[in-house]
Amino acid sequence: MAKKSGNKSDTELKLQLERSREDLARRLERVREEVDVPRKIRRSVEREPVPWIIGAIAVGLLITAVISRKKKKIYVDTKAARASKSALLEAGFLLGALRVVAGLLKPVILNFVEKKLGSYTSRPRSGSKSF
Repeated sequence: MAKKSGNKSDTELKLQLERSREDLARRLERVREEVDVPRKIRRSVEREPVPWIIGAIAVGLLITAVISRKKKKIYVDTKAARASKSALLEAGFLLGALRVVAGLLKPVILNFVEKKLGSYTSRPRSGSKSF
């Protein structure tokens, strides 16, 4: 059995134990509130949104400034640039000529296809196939 400590009765000890538990629960709740950083930030943003918006803009500008300072050096070989320009010019010329030729040949090709397909539709069927 439990030993009695001093002059305190069982009811007094139970009351003291209950008070200690309540005190411990309150302290634990305070610690949880102190440690809950996302909740603190959310409350701060709700209470005072303007400083947070200004801070976000400042951070964005700072990041943009840091990124834009790093300029990339690009070296261009002039001989290769001339060759690629002439190749692009030739390809453009060929595509333009092909487009003109396709436009001129379109009626001829359509007439040929109509004649071929027309001959299939004008032939009567040789007997009916029934199941």
